[in-house]
Amino acid sequence: MVRNICIWPKLDNLGGPTSFQRRLMAGLRAQGVVVHHDPEDPGCQAILLIGGTRHVGVLWRARQRGLRILQRLDGMNWIHRRRFQGLRHALRAEYANLNLAFIRRFLADGVVYQSRFARTWWQRVYGQGEKWETVIYNGVDLDQFAPFGMHERPAERWRVLVVEGHLRGGSVLGLESAVRLTRALQEKAPRPVELWVVGEVPAAEQAFISSLAKDVTLNWVGVVSPERIAYLDRSSHLLFSAELHPACPNAVIEALACGLPVAGFDTGALGEIVTPLAGRVVPYGADPWRLQPPQIEPLVDASLEILANWDAFSQGARQRAEAAFGLERMTAQYLEALRAILG
Repeated sequence: MVRNICIWPKLDNLGGPTSFQRRLMAGLRAQGVVVHHDPEDPGCQAILLIGGTRHVGVLWRARQRGLRILQRLDGMNWIHRRRFQGLRHALRAEYANLNLAFIRRFLADGVVYQSRFARTWWQRVYGQGEKWETVIYNGVDLDQFAPFGMHERPAERWRVLVVEGHLRGGSVLGLESAVRLTRALQEKAPRPVELWVVGEVPAAEQAFISSLAKDVTLNWVGVVSPERIAYLDRSSHLLFSAELHPACPNAVIEALACGLPVAGFDTGALGEIVTPLAGRVVPYGADPWRLQPPQIEPLVDASLEILANWDAFSQGARQRAEAAFGLERMTAQYLEALRAILG
C-alpha cells in the first residue's frame, strides 16, 4: 500500500513541472496518501523524483535505507546545440542531461515518461535500460479547467493564443510562426484576427517579435497566475502550440479541457495529445531539430478549418480531455507506478 511519498525536489517556479507537482500532490492527498518534500522523513516509502537533482548523494542514501525511487522524465535539453545562448547556458544544459541519464541508469527503480515521444527519445539516446518503465500523460483538474466559466471571448474577431511558461531561445521560432500564422489568417479570414502571448518573454526577444509583427494585432499578456489560464483559454478561439518537440505540454492539455481547440506542428508529443476531433496537427515541412522555419500554409488551412467549425472542435477538445487527461486518471496511474516499484 502506498502511504507516504516524497515528491522531490520542491518546485515553485513557472512552467509545467511545477503545475504537475502541485496537481499530483493534491490528487494523492485526496486518496489519503501522505505527500511531502522531505526525503529524510522516517515514514517515507519512496521518492518520486521530478526530473533530476544535483543532490545525488541524497538519492544514494535513500536507496541505502531501502527507499524506492521513481523518476519522472520529459524531454532533454537540445536547443542550445543549435542556437548558442552562451557557454554557461550550454554547460548547464549538458550537465542537466547527464544528471538525468545517470539517475535513470544507476539510481531509479522505475521511470515514468510523459509521453511515448519522450520514452522513444530517451531510449534512442541512452538505451532502453532494464528498469520498470511506463508512460503517464499529465492531467488537469477538469472542474477548474472547463468550458463553462468566466470569459471574454470576442464575437467580432478571432483570438489566437500562445501559452508557455518561458519563451526564449528556440521558442522564438515558435513565436515567429505564431506571427506568420496570425498574419496569414488576417488575409484569409472573414473577420479580424489577433494574437495573445502568455508567458515570460525576455525584453530582447519581445522587441524582435514586435518588430516582425507591425501589421499584426499583438498583445503581450506576460506572466499570469495558474488560476487565470483557464479564463484566458475560454476567452480565445484557438491555441497555437509554439514549443518544438514538447514532451507533454500542459498548456495544450489545459486548453483542451477548456474546450479550446489546438493547432500546431507535428513535433514532439503533440500528435499523441491532439486528436483530429480536438484540433489539427500538421506536418512541419522542414527539419525542426535544426530549427529550420516551418511551412506555414498547412497550419493556416488547418486553423481556418477549426475556426469555421469551432463549436464541433470545441466539443471535441473537451471530450479528449475528459477521456485522457483528468487529474483523477493521472493520480491513479502514478499510484499504480508507485505500487509497481514498491512490490
